[in-house]
Amino acid sequence: MSASLIPSPAFVVAALICLMSCLWLFPDVASAKHAGITRHYKFHIRLQNMTRLCHTKSMVTVNGKFPGPRIVAREGDRILVKVVNHVPNNVSFHWHGIRQIQTGWADGPAYITQCPIQTGQTYVYNYTIVGQRGTLFWHAHITWLRATLYGPLIILPKHNVSYPFQKPYKEVPIIFGEWWNADPEAVISQALQTGGGPNVSDAYTINGFPGPLYNCSANETFKLKVKAGKTYLLRMINAALNDELFFSIANHTLIIVEADAVYIKPFETDIIVIAPGQTTNVLLKTKPNSPNATFLMAARPYFTGSGTFDNSTVAGILEYKKPSVSSASNVSIEGLPLPTLPPINATSFVANFSNKFRSLATPQFPANVPQTVQKRFFFTIGLGSSPCSNNQTCQGPNGTKFAASLNNISFALPKTALLQAHFFGQANGVYTTDFPTTPLMPFNYTGTPPNNTMVANGTKVAVLPFNTTVEVVLQGTSILGAESHPLHLHGYNFFVVGQGFGNFDPNKDPANFNFVDPVERNTVGVPSGGWLAIRFRADNPGVWLMHCHFDVHLSWGLRTGMGSFGWQAPQSEATSSTV
Repeated sequence: MSASLIPSPAFVVAALICLMSCLWLFPDVASAKHAGITRHYKFHIRLQNMTRLCHTKSMVTVNGKFPGPRIVAREGDRILVKVVNHVPNNVSFHWHGIRQIQTGWADGPAYITQCPIQTGQTYVYNYTIVGQRGTLFWHAHITWLRATLYGPLIILPKHNVSYPFQKPYKEVPIIFGEWWNADPEAVISQALQTGGGPNVSDAYTINGFPGPLYNCSANETFKLKVKAGKTYLLRMINAALNDELFFSIANHTLIIVEADAVYIKPFETDIIVIAPGQTTNVLLKTKPNSPNATFLMAARPYFTGSGTFDNSTVAGILEYKKPSVSSASNVSIEGLPLPTLPPINATSFVANFSNKFRSLATPQFPANVPQTVQKRFFFTIGLGSSPCSNNQTCQGPNGTKFAASLNNISFALPKTALLQAHFFGQANGVYTTDFPTTPLMPFNYTGTPPNNTMVANGTKVAVLPFNTTVEVVLQGTSILGAESHPLHLHGYNFFVVGQGFGNFDPNKDPANFNFVDPVERNTVGVPSGGWLAIRFRADNPGVWLMHCHFDVHLSWGLRTGMGSFGWQAPQSEATSSTV
């Protein structure tokens, strides 16, 4: 870790080249007048003592808060976040779901679009919110620091622009996370050394609180205090590291109106499913007459894999109150029923729930689905193994190390940020552009897995010519067990045009694709034992990361770079910095 991107003259030159290239290619960007304002935030990365479950530990925080502070802006606003690193860890931040139109330097994944911010150093993230409104979130994007470094990113509509649904009485962020008695960095470090699966978290959290179902946690419960006969907008975010979650509020129905900061056709549900990296806005209409009544809300995991996971339930309290009566700080949950949630492995429920999401597809909010495709990819996604080091006994399958891959390529992080290497024209020795468009060795993906589970390793990226229409079929595999994978694509939203179970059939399945009103997302769960097809237009130049949002799979290499190159990489005599 010898040099940081911030003080590097090479980075400054590269950033200027990036900016000038964007202005040359897109002259309208230089003169575009976003009606927004510039909003300034400062993130001090500090160690802070926190106590949960009667366990106190020092952990990495933003401004001493867990979860971190919320960022609030309007569509069209410019955001400047100054990050000052006071801790021994290297850090970087991703503004999850922000498209970063020609601002790839601000996207945040370490070693992809920037070198991490080292101890005592500062970095300013600078981007403008273009054509987006809704709920997103920010989080660290290096190792497992996301366990404590995350917070809401709320984008309000422009002034005098209303929601396409009933105006809520109040808006409340609901962010799911995890609590670890141990240091999550030590957890993943040990797992990578031994080659086995990591230890699981000690509790799930709602807005940082585990709730009353855990030992020594009765006073660490999130309480949502509401008034009768009102409509609340719950901005729901799953910031957990490795778990998809079911969520419900006892005796209440929710109306889903948005997914990943894109409005959808509203639909009612008693239960939502939300994967790591996903956001979901729901309307909660409170009962007309429930003075001083109390209800439980709860979340627990959806899990189909064969490994260990945190099989526990986080609960919060929905509390009605009279305006003239002050509510007691301690509310008894004795006798209160938990909401009914599906079985932990309820894959059919998850599939049926996911199929209900549809874009508004209106003149104001169109679904601009690519009707033709110029570039096709078929990616297998799943687990695998890699050899154990000499003279070492590993805890993975048959004495190997766990690995994860796309098209059997497990991504190896470079020592120079990919975006920097590209803009300096110095990709040689940093990455190659030969990521396979289809599996090199086809097999029965969801049937009996092959005997050889070894993956290849490399820093390979897929190249997308600028403005190309792209289709990616993501095929789950049964290697070392079938499970759902929440895939996130940086730099773009995409349309989910089809999904199903079993192996994708290129001759039959496309006939059932939805090109009218498919949901538009930035993170989507590939069905356990199934496939999913997405389409998008590669209209945002840069080097973008596609990866599984289970951090354990990300750590095992389930990611790749996708470069949309709108111009030739500039030549420079400067030497790119390494980390």
